[in-house]
Amino acid sequence: MKKITCFLFSLGMLGMSQVSEAQVIEDLSRKTKQELAKAKPDVVETSIGKLELPAPFSSESVNNPSKLVEWPEGKKPQAPAGFKVEIFADSLQHPRRTYIASNNDIFVVESNDKESSANQITLLRDTNSDGKPEEKHLFLKDLNQPYGMLILDGYFYVANVDALMRYKYKEGANFIDSEGEKILDLPAGGYNHHWTRNLISNKDGSKIYITVGSSSNVGEYGMEKEKRRANIIEINPDGTGERIFASGLRNPVGVDWNPITGELWTAVNERDKIGDNLVPDYITSVKDGGWYGWPYSYYGAIKDPRWTNDPHEEKVEAAIIPDVPVGPHTASLGLAFYTGDTFPEKYKNGAFVGQHGSWNRATLSGYKVLFVPMDKDGNPGQPEDFLTGFNAGENSNEVYGRPVGITQMADGSLLVNDDDGNKIWRISTE
Repeated sequence: MKKITCFLFSLGMLGMSQVSEAQVIEDLSRKTKQELAKAKPDVVETSIGKLELPAPFSSESVNNPSKLVEWPEGKKPQAPAGFKVEIFADSLQHPRRTYIASNNDIFVVESNDKESSANQITLLRDTNSDGKPEEKHLFLKDLNQPYGMLILDGYFYVANVDALMRYKYKEGANFIDSEGEKILDLPAGGYNHHWTRNLISNKDGSKIYITVGSSSNVGEYGMEKEKRRANIIEINPDGTGERIFASGLRNPVGVDWNPITGELWTAVNERDKIGDNLVPDYITSVKDGGWYGWPYSYYGAIKDPRWTNDPHEEKVEAAIIPDVPVGPHTASLGLAFYTGDTFPEKYKNGAFVGQHGSWNRATLSGYKVLFVPMDKDGNPGQPEDFLTGFNAGENSNEVYGRPVGITQMADGSLLVNDDDGNKIWRISTE
C-alpha cells in the first residue's frame, strides 16, 4: 500500500514545553488547535481510492450522544427493494452478538456496560424453519460482560471482558451449568471500557483470534496501561502460545475471514476528540504482524498532533493504511462476509458492517448497516447503505436502535443484532 508524508509540527509552532517520553498531550491549547486547523487536508490512497482527511481541529469536537426512543408500532428498519425485514427475536437485554452452531442452534450474547449488563447467553431455536424461533433457553449465566462466542472441539468458548473461558459442550444442550475453565486472562478497564472481546478461529481450528480494544482514546493514561491492548491476539485453543497477530488497532471488534482471499478482516473504531470528521472508522484486511498506527498516527503516516512531543517516527512510518473507510465516529462493530446464495449476486462474498453510531459528532453518523462489495479477487468496492431507518429523524438525535452484530443463517438470511432496541432483525429476500 502507498505511504504518505504528512506535515510536521514543530515544537516552536505548537508552543509546547518538553514532556516526558511516551506521554500524550491530552489537552492542547486553543491557540495550538487554531494553528493545526490551518493545515491543508491530508490525502491517502486506500484500497477503494483516495481519501481526503481534514486537518485536526478544523471542526469542533462535540459531545452529542443519541437518545433512545422505542420503535413505533409497526415500524422497522428499511432494506433495499427485494428484501424483507422482520423481527426474529424481541424482549432481549442488549443482544450484542449472535453465534450460530453447526446444528443451527442460535446463541445470543446479552451484554452491555458493566452497570446494565445481563451477563448471559440465550439459546434460540427455529425448529420448523419458519424464520422465527420456537424455543428460548437461558444457556449460560453469571458471565462478566461477555461478547465473543465460539464452539470448537467439544468446548463452548466465551470471551468475557477480563478472561477467555471455555466450557465442556454437547451439541444440542439447552444450557450449561458446569464450572468453566479460565484459559487466558485478558486486560480490562479504562476509558469507555472498550470491553468487547470477540473470537474467531482459523479454518482448521488450530488457532483462536481475540480482539482487545484500547483502554483509552489516544494513550492519555500512559502506554503502560495499553499492554496487550489495541491488538488482535492469537492463541492455541488451550490458551497457550499467545502472540500479537496485529497491533495499533484502537478498538477492533468485528472479525471474519474474506471468503475469496482467506485473509482475516476486522472492523475498527478509530479515535475521537480531534474534529467532527476525524478519524474515520474502517474495515480492513489484517496482516500478520501488521501495525496500524494507534495511537501515534492514523491512516498510515498522518501524525496525531497530541503526540507531537513524542512522535514515534519509526512507528508512524511503518503504519499500514487501512483498506476501507466507513465514516467518522460511526462505531462500526459488526462485520460479516456474505457466503449465502439467496441474496442477489452483487452481495456474494461482500461484507456487511454493523454501525452502532456516534457520540462525538455534531450530526449523528452510523446507526445503520453498510454493505461493502468485493470483486472476484476479493478486493473491496465503495460502501453503500443496506439497512437504515434506525434514526428517528434526519435532524434529530433520537434513535430507535443501534445495530451491532451481523450473522448469516443457514438459509442465507441475515440476523442483525439491535443492541439498544433489544431486538434481532431478520433480513431475507422476498
